[in-house]
Amino acid sequence: MSASLQLRQSNPAELGAAFTRLVSRSQMVDGQPPFNDQALVDAASGARRLVVAEYGDVVAGAVLLGDTEFEFVVDPEFRRNGLGTVLLERILDGAAPDVAGWAHGDHPASRILAERTGFEAVRTLFQLRMPVPPSGPQNGPVDEDIVFGEFRPGIDDEAWVALNARVFAEHPEQGSVTVEDLRARMGEPWFDASDFLVARSGDELIAYNWLKIESIDEPGEIYVVGVDSRFAGRGLGRELMLRAFDRLRVRNIATAALYVDEDNAGAVHLYRSLGFTNHTVDVQYRRPLRE
Repeated sequence: MSASLQLRQSNPAELGAAFTRLVSRSQMVDGQPPFNDQALVDAASGARRLVVAEYGDVVAGAVLLGDTEFEFVVDPEFRRNGLGTVLLERILDGAAPDVAGWAHGDHPASRILAERTGFEAVRTLFQLRMPVPPSGPQNGPVDEDIVFGEFRPGIDDEAWVALNARVFAEHPEQGSVTVEDLRARMGEPWFDASDFLVARSGDELIAYNWLKIESIDEPGEIYVVGVDSRFAGRGLGRELMLRAFDRLRVRNIATAALYVDEDNAGAVHLYRSLGFTNHTVDVQYRRPLRE
């Protein structure tokens, strides 16, 4: 099979249905998408390289490679024949020595490949889920000068990006979201400003809970939650989660889902206190630098 394998650089728009098929088939088998949203946005803009493995007209695997991290997937039909190793070798050829890779779902095959190639687990990301609870009383006013509402596209863009950067200053992906990235997401079919809940103090944006709802047949994702550190300890995070549940009920969504880093102890505690439990685990791997 390797004699007919071709590796080439491409982009999602050029591949079209073939790339969509690869992602859909992998997600169906693995239970989660092979690439995160930021990686796909970067690939569309050219900020990350897309390398595909093809057997004739069939896309059998793909790599999204950025400056500091990569994600890759092999079509379920082509697994267990060494293609993962071939793609990883292509990733490492010319990549930074400390480039990190994600294993979405923490599959045993990923752990085996990581061990074989000298990668070590450095970060764990939980996907948590819970049934959307029945309607219940809110916490009540958090502070009389705080008002809750919806994100205003074209008005709140820069303010949200600045707040998000402050909230996630230590986060390697979320903290680097740009206005262009935000607008790319707002151009997605799933975007609805009514699902983007915000809190304001006067005219200042101080907290948010952005929901990603793609279908009533799928979980509604608590896409990203943030609270300005100056307003921490006032119950804003919990109040926005309760309001998110309200919104999910309005949209007839039965299950809520979210991603959170294992070491974000405060957020993990909040989510578990609300009823979230583990659904899947994503692991980031990196090879230790040699002196």
